[in-house]
Amino acid sequence: HVQLVESGGGSVQAGGSLRLSCVASVDTIGRYCMGWFRKIPDKEREGIAGIDSDGSTRYADSMKGRIILSQDNAKNTLYLQMNSLKPEDTGMYYCAADLWAMGRLGASEYDYWGQGTQVTVS
Repeated sequence: HVQLVESGGGSVQAGGSLRLSCVASVDTIGRYCMGWFRKIPDKEREGIAGIDSDGSTRYADSMKGRIILSQDNAKNTLYLQMNSLKPEDTGMYYCAADLWAMGRLGASEYDYWGQGTQVTVS
């Protein structure tokens, strides 16, 4: 059973930065495809960044250029550095994992989800 625990959310002013973390309770995170999603009020859950088990990454156009996805296999931790945050980025951010998602950004590709961390930009 895979458990994912996100942290790093909070309140920040527009233009600020946050780094989200996701710790995975797995033997080795490198075996999994990992992704970050967000749920903004009145919008559907959106995939914003994904990393395949080979290390290749992809980003959603909505945040490309403002986010950086990275992974520390020794710590079984996934990170999302978010810069130049805007009020419209406010929402709940989720970490997801799957053995076969290949870094794709569709929510249905992922079997395991964390509880989320709130990001508020004012």
